[in-house]
Amino acid sequence: MTQRGARKRKSLGDVVFERLMRAIKSGAYGAEERLPTEHDLATEFQVSRPVVREALRRLREQGLIYSRQGAGSFVRQSGLRQPLGFGPLASIAALQRCYEFRITLEPVAAAAAAERHDEAGLAAITEALAMMQDATNRQRHREDADFAFHLAIAEASDNQYFATAMDALKDHIAVGMQFHGLSLKAMPAGLSHAFEEHRAIHEAIAARDSARAKDLMHSHLVGSRDRLFESRRGNPQGGGDQKAAR
Repeated sequence: MTQRGARKRKSLGDVVFERLMRAIKSGAYGAEERLPTEHDLATEFQVSRPVVREALRRLREQGLIYSRQGAGSFVRQSGLRQPLGFGPLASIAALQRCYEFRITLEPVAAAAAAERHDEAGLAAITEALAMMQDATNRQRHREDADFAFHLAIAEASDNQYFATAMDALKDHIAVGMQFHGLSLKAMPAGLSHAFEEHRAIHEAIAARDSARAKDLMHSHLVGSRDRLFESRRGNPQGGGDQKAAR
C-alpha cells in the first residue's frame, strides 16, 4: 500500500502538465492557438508560476507546444479530436453506437481508477458525486455533474487515453445524458435510482475493488442505454424501476 501511494503521489507540476496535455490532445486548443499566459494558468490551476513554467517546459519537450519570444506559448498540433473522427452526432443510431463504445471503454476505466487512483483523483470523483446528490435532492438531473463524474473516473485511471477519449466524446455524451435525464424524471424514483448507481461505483473505486467497479459501471451504462431507448420507443414503464435499480 505504501509503495502504491508513493508511486501514485503526483506533484503539482505533474497535475498541470497532464491537464494541459489532455486539453491539447482532446482538441480544446487548436493548432497555432495561443495558450493562456503563465499568470492566467497559475490562477486557473491555483499554483505558482514556476509550477506552470515547468509544465510548459515539459509540453515543449513533448513537441505539443512551442514558444515565441515575447508572444507566449502556442499549440504545435491540433490535438486528437479531428483524427478520432467524432463528428457531430447526427442520428439516434449514432447515439446508440456512442453507448456501445462507452460500455466497452468506461468499465475498464473504472477498474483502472479503482486500482490506481490517488487522493486528488478520488476527490474529483467525490466532488462530482456531491453535485449529483444535490441535484437529485432537488429532483433535477445535472448533465454537467454527470459528465464530470464519468470524466473524473477516466482521469483517475492514470491512463491518458481514457480521459482523451471522454473529452473528445463530450458533446456526444451530453446528448445522451440530456435524453437520459428526461427518461429518469418520467420514472418513479428514477433520479434516486440513478444516483445510487453512481454512489455504488464511487464506493467500489474508493475501496479499490476493481472487479466490482467494472461490473457496476457496465450495469449502469447498460441500464442507462435501456432506460433511454425504451422511453424513446414509448414502451410502457411498468418495468422501469427494476431497470433503474440495476
